Amino acid sequence: MPSTDPLPTLLIIPTGIGCDIGGYAGDAIPAARLLASASECLITHPNVMNGGSLYWPDSRIQYIEGYSLNLFAAGEVFLKPVRKQKVGLLLDAGLEVDLKKRHLQVADGCVASLGLDIGPSITTERAIRINLKKGLSGSSWGNIEEPDVLLRGAEKLKQAGSTAIAVITRFPDDSDELETKLYRQGNGVDVISGAEAIISHFLVKHLMIPCAHAPGLAPLPVNYDLDPRTSGEEIGYTFLQSVLVGLSRAPDLIFKSAMKTTEKSLLTNSNLGAAVVPQGALGGEAVLSCIEKFIPLIIVSNQGVLDVSSEKMRLDCLSREHILYASNYLEAAGLITALRQGINIKSLLRPVEGIKELN
Repeated sequence: MPSTDPLPTLLIIPTGIGCDIGGYAGDAIPAARLLASASECLITHPNVMNGGSLYWPDSRIQYIEGYSLNLFAAGEVFLKPVRKQKVGLLLDAGLEVDLKKRHLQVADGCVASLGLDIGPSITTERAIRINLKKGLSGSSWGNIEEPDVLLRGAEKLKQAGSTAIAVITRFPDDSDELETKLYRQGNGVDVISGAEAIISHFLVKHLMIPCAHAPGLAPLPVNYDLDPRTSGEEIGYTFLQSVLVGLSRAPDLIFKSAMKTTEKSLLTNSNLGAAVVPQGALGGEAVLSCIEKFIPLIIVSNQGVLDVSSEKMRLDCLSREHILYASNYLEAAGLITALRQGINIKSLLRPVEGIKELN
């Protein structure tokens, strides 16, 4: 009988590059749920699972921030699944009184209605000040003017017993900008997500505990020409709900160098059975680590602004067992199922290649 053990799988959809699926407010969650069902163990990041006011908890999905995902794929960090995290709140001093209160009310609601372990909260010494930028490729990014202030607040939360941190910073309001209008209509790149990734990368790198970011923004005016993929960001006062749900059961990050023996309960990159990534976004650290370690790479047609394709990476010269293609995430789920069941992918294609004889 074929093994029905889980096939740990990475799902990567990079932030801020405008992918058709995963470029908006949690619109990749259905794909993640499908791949989690096929693999029984999906490892993915906040850009996939954060849907603003919407979220979907799933015990088969391990929620890790992008920097720690890169370390995991490289084999430098192991993941330890947990029952719960104690999520501290790091609030930017730049948040207005009412906006700060809205975020605290979300946290209170998640305790009262969802049973999450949240607190304490701390407000930074002064405003962090975020600048939004756009790269030549069209991808979004940004910078933090007061990173030391942000880090000091996060360190205090860790010292106070927080095992994960949700950070809320005041982002510039840009509802009148053309790029924001295009994004809300489904024709642009999320102008804030690149900077969000920088914030969470920075904190995880220094603290090595799960962290994720929610932007503090004034509510947008009603838009009657809204793309459904952006709706999760439009129906509430904050984006914090999905962040708190994701962090509440994010795995602990365990450095390989700190381990004397590997516990059976830990997830390592040697457990990985596949990685799923958009065509055009193949230049990231995690993808390169998977290629180096011959972890099967499922390349999905999912258009974004980047063009680091399998052709440009010359991946077609690698074994067909390690480079697989899918037109969509439905096909990717089928490939994962075949890998999990030990089915030769070639047997599902036509014509079937004959056995080659060695001379």
